[in-house]
Amino acid sequence: MEIIEFAQRMRYERLGFVFCVGLRKEAKIVEKLFSDRGFEMISVVCKVGRIPKEEIGLRDDQKVTPGHFETMCNPILQALVLNDEQTDFNILMGLCVGHDSLVFQYAEAPCTVLAVKDRVLGHNPLAAVYNIDSYYRYLKKT
Repeated sequence: MEIIEFAQRMRYERLGFVFCVGLRKEAKIVEKLFSDRGFEMISVVCKVGRIPKEEIGLRDDQKVTPGHFETMCNPILQALVLNDEQTDFNILMGLCVGHDSLVFQYAEAPCTVLAVKDRVLGHNPLAAVYNIDSYYRYLKKT
């Protein structure tokens, strides 16, 4: 993985890892890949802080599962936790569009993206680009 090689060449030791709770299984694998190569991993899931969605005015009927406690994502707190932990380099995986931008904005260490969120394409938005002349041709304006 190029990120591992890059981090090794830069002599980074403490890596921040911010990820979406929906990719927690994948995050566990990625974290092990990095830690097995000697990196100290500081992981922060998107729901850090457990702030209820109601705090921003969301009604119960607007939740994913009405009648249940749901927390909102907190990308700014994710970045602040990594800042407090004084990470050398941060890796993002599966954050929502906009949430990734907030981590970039608030993180003090440089950041990169391992994978972006794309539920339709299995978190691989380039699949649409690779298939632009066939399956995804409807995306082109004619």
